[in-house]
Amino acid sequence: MKGVCGLLLWLTPVLALAGQDDASPADAPVVRCESDGSARQRCTMDVSRGVQLVRQLSTQSCIRETSWGVEDSGVWVSRGCRAEFAAERPAPGRRVVRRMVRCESKGRTVTCPVLLRGAPVRLIRQQSLLPCREGRTWGYGRNEIWVSRGCQGQFEVGAEDGSGFVDVPRQVTCESKSEMRRECGVSVKRKVTLVRQLSNAACEEGRSWGWDRTGIWVDKGCRAEFSAD
Repeated sequence: MKGVCGLLLWLTPVLALAGQDDASPADAPVVRCESDGSARQRCTMDVSRGVQLVRQLSTQSCIRETSWGVEDSGVWVSRGCRAEFAAERPAPGRRVVRRMVRCESKGRTVTCPVLLRGAPVRLIRQQSLLPCREGRTWGYGRNEIWVSRGCQGQFEVGAEDGSGFVDVPRQVTCESKSEMRRECGVSVKRKVTLVRQLSNAACEEGRSWGWDRTGIWVDKGCRAEFSAD
């Protein structure tokens, strides 16, 4: 494996439990912690309930256990990471969050380091014209995600406790231009549903679009929005 790509790891709130009596984000104290260059900076805050990254402020990636982490009485940042942190909410008002990594290849194989601790990884969104297919142009190991042959994508890291991924459908737009076949990578567990056709050309499953566990394909001018589940 050669090279290390710049990657972006952040925590994105995805959904809140229905009917919960939850406090607003403003009720949770937010602590800004900033690293200047390679220097390590420590910021005091309540970490008894756990800590989540609320907003990354730096262009440098903020990666848990690599450029930020939690200590006995606060958080630390390094390698130019600047971000806002807050205590995690206790159940049942705890928000479901998604851990994301962006990894890009411009031709050769690139590795993106991330602390997995046995957690699974899936492709959320292909961002390149060239296809991202698991086992062929992307994969993951013990503490890295790798991409090759021009695959560029956003990947979700599953929960370390074995509970898996955030269980919500993902919206994918896939377009066949000049009536050429195109593959749009996304990890599929159960099914893909056509949500909205965008093209004048018909989108007919099995003829001008289809899917397998590694992604969606479109052909014959079909352009549409799909839901991957």
